[in-house]
Amino acid sequence: MSPRTRNKTTKSNDDALAAFVAKKAEIDTMLTRLQTLSDDHFSYSPCDITWDHVGPLGYYAELLKRVTDSAFKEGEHAT
Repeated sequence: MSPRTRNKTTKSNDDALAAFVAKKAEIDTMLTRLQTLSDDHFSYSPCDITWDHVGPLGYYAELLKRVTDSAFKEGEHAT
């Protein structure tokens, strides 16, 4: 591999790493916000919870399951 090609590859890898770290930071921020919201019972007082609150929470769980299934190669993403 020529030095010029090696430099391009190194720059490309550096750029990929920077993009990866930036996306990871986005995910970490979302996870922190979700954990805080969950710790606060999704902004509901536990004594005020009704069946009307279960539907949206089920939707959130469904979306998160899709993400975790993909990340851990489970469910429809199992190999």
